[in-house]
Amino acid sequence: MTSKGTRNANGESSIYLGKDGKWHGRVTMGVRDDGKPDRRHIERKTRPEVVTEVRKLEKERDNGTARKAGPVWTVEKWLTHWLENIAKPTVRYKAFEAYRSAVNVHLIPGLGAHRIDKVQPEHFEKLYKKIVASGRKPGTAHQVHRTARAALNVALARGYINRNAAALARPPRVEEDEIEPYGIDEIQSLITTALGQRNGVRFVIALALGLRQGESLGLKWEQLDKKSRSLHRLKTQLQRRTWEHGCANPHKCGDRLHKVEPCPKSCKKHTRECPPPCPPDCTKHARNCPQRHGGGVVEAPVKSRAGKRGMALPDTIFELLVAHEVMQQAEREHAGTVWEEGGWMFTQPTGKPIDPRRDYEEWKDLVAKAGVRDARLHDARHAAATVLALLNVNHRVTMGLMGWSDPSMPLRYQHMTGAVQRGVADQIEGLLWKPNETETETA
Repeated sequence: MTSKGTRNANGESSIYLGKDGKWHGRVTMGVRDDGKPDRRHIERKTRPEVVTEVRKLEKERDNGTARKAGPVWTVEKWLTHWLENIAKPTVRYKAFEAYRSAVNVHLIPGLGAHRIDKVQPEHFEKLYKKIVASGRKPGTAHQVHRTARAALNVALARGYINRNAAALARPPRVEEDEIEPYGIDEIQSLITTALGQRNGVRFVIALALGLRQGESLGLKWEQLDKKSRSLHRLKTQLQRRTWEHGCANPHKCGDRLHKVEPCPKSCKKHTRECPPPCPPDCTKHARNCPQRHGGGVVEAPVKSRAGKRGMALPDTIFELLVAHEVMQQAEREHAGTVWEEGGWMFTQPTGKPIDPRRDYEEWKDLVAKAGVRDARLHDARHAAATVLALLNVNHRVTMGLMGWSDPSMPLRYQHMTGAVQRGVADQIEGLLWKPNETETETA
């Protein structure tokens, strides 16, 4: 800025009193994408206010923290753009679905109108508190927090904001439920019961080998090497995916299903917070689209590179699979032309792959029939990992068998059960006391 009667050099900031009676400031921040100067304008009632804002912009420019030129993003516009154009092409399906749920159910309804360069950490913290108060678990608030942090990290890297407010926010504390894996007696009871029902070997594999649900359901006979009694590399899994519209007007397609009015205060239909009415441009309800695509039960790559593994089978499991193949052949002959050949190891009576939802229901039936305590199907994987700890299997071998790439995973899946503690106690006994008893007897 220069004295009165002189002209500022190119690129310098300027402050002047306009004909409208207000003070104005202009700061050159750099060059826009089109090659023209990025000249920012400030308007205030007094000169000191303009000077303060000019100095602030100059400092951000010099420190490299200035917001990038262009339209200002709201939280809703940025999250929508990030979700569809940045996250969707780069992350796996289930990660994207978790992002989409956090964005559409919580972040946009709660914070969508804020500008991303003005939203504060306190706004996120109030949202997290509201989520927990509505009856959802703190883990849901954590998922929302991780989603917002990831989305705004991209905005920060691209210069649209100069700090990530979500990263500064503190999500509520999560009290992790202590998973108590099934003991040996419970596993044996589950296996015995499973072998008395159709496709029961599928659950034996989960309990003994720790395969994920999608990995077990995605097994094909071509992966079974009868000569070496092993399974070839697990490359694919079965997943249930959300349908997508295939029509030209997704909003019109779901007309009859749009929720247009909020639930009454006396609503008893929803056990949690009632969902809000559909937005004016709602494109949900794709499952009812006549031209829907991309959904249902699909074959997808396994979770990670480490998941592409093979494994030798215990003799009992190999023999059970051979017997299962014979029974499936009988089903194939009985079904005749209705049978849909896909090479699946575990199928519906018509040869189609098993829906993960139906598989989970069968697991719950199995737990009830076996008379053991209720647990998630994924807890069978915890049980298998804990058995490996009980057998003192090498850490690296355990990671290979379970398909883990993160060295911290055994800490999450292998639990300090009574059997593991007893095994350690017996080893301590043998090391510290039993040798002395032997020496005494020899003497």
